[in-house]
Amino acid sequence: MRSIYLKEINSFFSSIVGYVVLLVFLIACSLFLWIIPNYSILEYGYASMERFFEIAPWLLFLLVPAVTMRSFADEFRTGNIEWLATKPVTDIEIILGKYLATVSLIAFALLPTFIYVYTVSNLAYSDTHLDSGAIIGSYIGLFFLASTFGAVGIFCSSLTSNQVVSFLVALLACYVLYTGFEQLSKLPKFSEGLDYYLSMVGMEFHYNSISRGLVDSRDVVYFLSVIIFFISLTRFSLASRTSGAGSRMG
Repeated sequence: MRSIYLKEINSFFSSIVGYVVLLVFLIACSLFLWIIPNYSILEYGYASMERFFEIAPWLLFLLVPAVTMRSFADEFRTGNIEWLATKPVTDIEIILGKYLATVSLIAFALLPTFIYVYTVSNLAYSDTHLDSGAIIGSYIGLFFLASTFGAVGIFCSSLTSNQVVSFLVALLACYVLYTGFEQLSKLPKFSEGLDYYLSMVGMEFHYNSISRGLVDSRDVVYFLSVIIFFISLTRFSLASRTSGAGSRMG
């Protein structure tokens, strides 16, 4: 699994695409946070990271599928999946190696955004302090959300050998799972009590819950459950596509 993990990391940074993806994400974050009207902190008038955590999930819709689109699609396209099937690694080790590499890359992309916290804190009045609890909770929620997107992206990549198709399917799936149920719960037919339970199925509900600064075990269990579910689906998808190549189930 370690060799798969390192291979994925090296593969991402061995081409200019990896650097471009990370750069575009950080530039987009900066533009929304400081320049674009209606989102800019300078226009908002309060020294708060709230605006960043509102737009970050939408930017992750683009970042995570871009990171995961090559995971299995490229292996199927080049035929390397058959080579992997001959190695002393199980399907689950291959999947986890790729998934952990994805999570590491996402964490690497989020790391530079901590400079926003430092900058915003310096913009505040001397007698005003940022809500550190909400910021820590929001970063935890953002990491769980991105990690869940990663599991969804890995699964989508296992369905096709085309990277563009993998990206688009993952983009749509992440959007539906994040805000689709929330939007569905707002329909009048679900306004008599079902709206709350329907919104709980979506990721946005649990992300917003953690972002308040209180890390509830129910939200953590939700994200972990979705991650395990999609990793299991990826295992099933991989096994069904490589059964002819003598793939072993781990």
